[in-house]
Amino acid sequence: MSTFQVSILAADHVLYKGPCESLMIPTPKGQYGILAHHSNMISAVVPGTLTYREPGQEDSVAAVSSGLMKIENNEVLVLVDAAERPEEIDENRAKAEAAAAREAILQKKSIQEYHSAQTRLARAINRLKVKNSYSKIP
Repeated sequence: MSTFQVSILAADHVLYKGPCESLMIPTPKGQYGILAHHSNMISAVVPGTLTYREPGQEDSVAAVSSGLMKIENNEVLVLVDAAERPEEIDENRAKAEAAAAREAILQKKSIQEYHSAQTRLARAINRLKVKNSYSKIP
């Protein structure tokens, strides 16, 4: 299978950089699939599950937050605020963040605070979904 270069970068670390056979990324219009020699484009990334396959390996997954993706000349750049593999997610912390965000939504202090709380809630729920769906049971 043909490959392309991918860089998946969170604000504070590199999740993966190297050759890739396929990439599934969450966008405002749903999951978007990328294979080698994809046409050039730019897209927003929304909180969700990112799936990528290194050559000869099984799929790897990560919970990602909002950001951007650029495809150009068989290279993909994914820039997100946060990216975590299932084993890196602290389930108790994510549950506490979801509860705090739900409480902030109920407070309805300002539109800006409401939207911020919605974003935090979406990220926390996504982290829990990835943790519970993709964690390997020992």
